[in-house]
Amino acid sequence: MNFTRRSALKVTAAGVAAPAILKASDALASSGTVKVFAWQDYIQPNIAEKFEADTGITLELTTFGSNDEAESTVRANGGKGFDVVFPSITNAPNYIDSDGESFFGEVPAEVNSAAIIPSFLRDSAALGGVHNGKQIVLPFDWGTEGLTLNRGALNISDADLSFGDLWRPEAAGKAAFRQKSVIMGTGLYLDAIGAVPSNRMLDVYRSEEDARRVWGGVAKFIIEHKDNFGAFWNNATEATAAFKEAGCVIGQTWDTTGLLLSRENSDFVYRAPKEGIITWLDSFGMLKAAENRDQAIAFMNFMLQPEVGGMFADNTGYNSAVDGAAAFASDQYKAQFVETYTPDVLGNMWWWQADTPFFAPIRNEFVEIITNA
Repeated sequence: MNFTRRSALKVTAAGVAAPAILKASDALASSGTVKVFAWQDYIQPNIAEKFEADTGITLELTTFGSNDEAESTVRANGGKGFDVVFPSITNAPNYIDSDGESFFGEVPAEVNSAAIIPSFLRDSAALGGVHNGKQIVLPFDWGTEGLTLNRGALNISDADLSFGDLWRPEAAGKAAFRQKSVIMGTGLYLDAIGAVPSNRMLDVYRSEEDARRVWGGVAKFIIEHKDNFGAFWNNATEATAAFKEAGCVIGQTWDTTGLLLSRENSDFVYRAPKEGIITWLDSFGMLKAAENRDQAIAFMNFMLQPEVGGMFADNTGYNSAVDGAAAFASDQYKAQFVETYTPDVLGNMWWWQADTPFFAPIRNEFVEIITNA
């Protein structure tokens, strides 16, 4: 089951009723430590300080910049060393030990799963949130990959904007992208124009043969246009630096890059390409080997409060999966959401699918080819 426009519309800023806010006294633990492994920009100081003040629990935060980094770290540690980890939900099926069991345990019953937008929780099973019939990670936030554009340097209208614009002559030496993402965005463009048919890039999940056929054609096109390479990025900091330091004028980026740049400089916009905006869902769960179970439950329940979801959205530009969080976000966030996610955009979203066993290894082969071109 894929996410639908109905799913996405549930997180708009318009009139979503907020569930009751968890009180600090409801936490299972009021002392001790919780060890959290999260994306670099997820747990910023205002959230960390509020968590410690509200619960009395010390937060030990370790960050990562990519799913590959997170997965390899957990795997290298044998699933130990952290209590709560934040994988993209489509990567959760990769957290498997040598016995075929997930490093994540079943989400404890004490965690307030009811705080999550119901459609996100429902559909999470098809995207990697369930293993052997048990919910192992919960939807935490969602966002997109579209195009960040400096309209002061390259003025393309919303209606005309395409993933193919990364490769136009005017962007020579000034296009930014993450290699493992650009082969999906460019693939959507090449499918749309009939150059590399791929069933809107779903064929790369279908079989090894299809994945090699599609990604081979896409990589060939990208390499033929390598003069446009301006900067590669692998995390939010690097993506922002591509524009502010490397002089890129267009890039396939996460939403946070363009939205936060636009708050500093109105020349920058973040927009959906006409092929469909790429959409992702991140999650969090407790490792089976977690040493601080009660503190981990308290942390997860803290993060599932609408008020904290609103803080998170303001901090990052991403969208909380907590029901009612938008009501606690700033007017600036709400305005950017409405401007970016028009009804047409929400009706044309392309969701990352759950990884198939061959998906990541084959993609990594072509990422290397592009990187070394």
